[in-house]
Amino acid sequence: MTPIRCGAMNHVNAVIDDFDQTVDFFTQVYGAQFLVDMPRDEWHACLMAIGRVIFQFFSPHDNLLHARFGPHYVGIEYTVPDVGEARDATNARGIRIARELGPAFHIHPLDAYGVSFEFYDHDFHAVPSPVPYLEPIHPIEFWRDDHPLGITGLKRYRVVVSDLDGAKRFLCEYVNGTVTYEVERKATQARAVGIELGDTVVELLSPTEDGPLERFLARNGDGIRSVVFGTTNVEQARSHFASHGVELLPGDDEESFAVRPADNAGLLFEFTEAATG
Repeated sequence: MTPIRCGAMNHVNAVIDDFDQTVDFFTQVYGAQFLVDMPRDEWHACLMAIGRVIFQFFSPHDNLLHARFGPHYVGIEYTVPDVGEARDATNARGIRIARELGPAFHIHPLDAYGVSFEFYDHDFHAVPSPVPYLEPIHPIEFWRDDHPLGITGLKRYRVVVSDLDGAKRFLCEYVNGTVTYEVERKATQARAVGIELGDTVVELLSPTEDGPLERFLARNGDGIRSVVFGTTNVEQARSHFASHGVELLPGDDEESFAVRPADNAGLLFEFTEAATG
């Protein structure tokens, strides 16, 4: 079967608890740009940009249905050359479609190692954008050179899985991923596989012994654990968070640090030196 050929990553999809508090936090601490307000009967959503990484945050009006997990990453949207062909490739593999939008669709996360991939044939970083933004997204030069976090963009995102070989095979066969590295992550007692997917790197992590990833799996099952930003200056980034009273933790590898989810709207962000692996 022909794989789906992913292009640019459009945005990261995440569920949050409190819409206004989340928007205020990311605006104040990260200088995030509020791009589009997207209220609906089911939830209040929006698009925000941090370091040119676009996030679509969903705050359900009824907290009951996600209260067990709280804030969490739902999936990732990628551009594809043809949404119809992507849908056919999805159906041919027996992968369920969780949300059908016509011009785009989300797949069921339980059929994709906990990640609800979304496919669309328009680029959210294009000018003009597919939906009108309240302001243009800052160029990477602003985030890298002028912002105190020195963000160089998305380094990778990490997905924790119990079946590493199965997840690796799935990403290569379904969405045309290419394996670029396989390493041991001693910081989290895990095997890691880096897969180039479109213009991103997905790092699959599978625990080898008891530790934070084993506990993540026990609580959440397979799924996205964190997004990892590159930064030009790790110590400067640390100082920026300290100035906002944000607690930092060790990251999932020896070169990164993490922002404590409880201080980060419930989501795990990591930062690593831009030139490191």
